[in-house]
Amino acid sequence: MPTAKKKTASKTKKTAGTKKYSSKSGEKVERAMHEKKKGTLRSGSGKKVTSRKQAIAIGLSEARKAGAKVPKEKSSES
Repeated sequence: MPTAKKKTASKTKKTAGTKKYSSKSGEKVERAMHEKKKGTLRSGSGKKVTSRKQAIAIGLSEARKAGAKVPKEKSSES
């Protein structure tokens, strides 16, 4: 008698559609992170950036200005 095969869950990521971020935006974020780590990254007010999230935001902002494919910013209004 044939045995029933078990269905196993696939451990691969589902990629529906296209990538959200372009490679150019990844390069900008990577550069901003390196500057943050060196201590040379500055925010708009001139203060040194110490937050990882702020460094990523600066990199994405620069990528948007350069015309890279980056999703829209989330609004801060709740």
